[in-house]
Amino acid sequence: MSISLDEAVELTRTGDVWVFRGRSVPDRAIQLTTNSPVNHVGMAVVLDDMPPLMWHAELGRSLPDMWSGTHQRGVQLHDLRDAVCVWANRYGQRAWLRQLEPPADPEMEQAVLRTVARLDGTPFPSTAQLAWRWARGRVPTVRLPRVPGRERPAAAGSDRTLEKAYCAEVVAVTYEAMGLLPAGRRPNWYDPGRFWSGDDLGLTGEARLGAEIEVRIPAR
Repeated sequence: MSISLDEAVELTRTGDVWVFRGRSVPDRAIQLTTNSPVNHVGMAVVLDDMPPLMWHAELGRSLPDMWSGTHQRGVQLHDLRDAVCVWANRYGQRAWLRQLEPPADPEMEQAVLRTVARLDGTPFPSTAQLAWRWARGRVPTVRLPRVPGRERPAAAGSDRTLEKAYCAEVVAVTYEAMGLLPAGRRPNWYDPGRFWSGDDLGLTGEARLGAEIEVRIPAR
């Protein structure tokens, strides 16, 4: 199944994910390293009378960040349609939409805004740092025994911050803040492929992501 970009933008809601697959050397390296058919993921933010937005992290700064009003690298909030066109036409990526069911409620949308305020502008890691962060995320967490009389460390929660972040970490932390992912798993455990239907993302409760809908992008 495929739909036009205009149809996809009209359909998309807060919490829907957009996944991308390219053929460049860096794209293929990410796909091979993570054993995934995709190399980038972003999350839609659609609130009130604002245009649909894309919440993601990237190295480029070709589009204005809608939160800060500046051009910046790293974690960014872009006009969704413009962001998809950049990834398709400039970076040579194919795009798919996966819709969140049931749709995000107002409490989840407030959690999204708090996460955007906290993480917007977080730097993007270098290629070497990205690979290292992903590899570290695969190392099992060692749980130390509790010492009587010593306060337990605070559990990972919706207010976690990141010194640097790649795209999947941003979406995962935002999903965690929305209550869609269980707290406690390290953000670098996630990669773009976790948000592809071939993997089990492990959403909480009745939440689920629908099948990929391929999006046809108009050429510039």
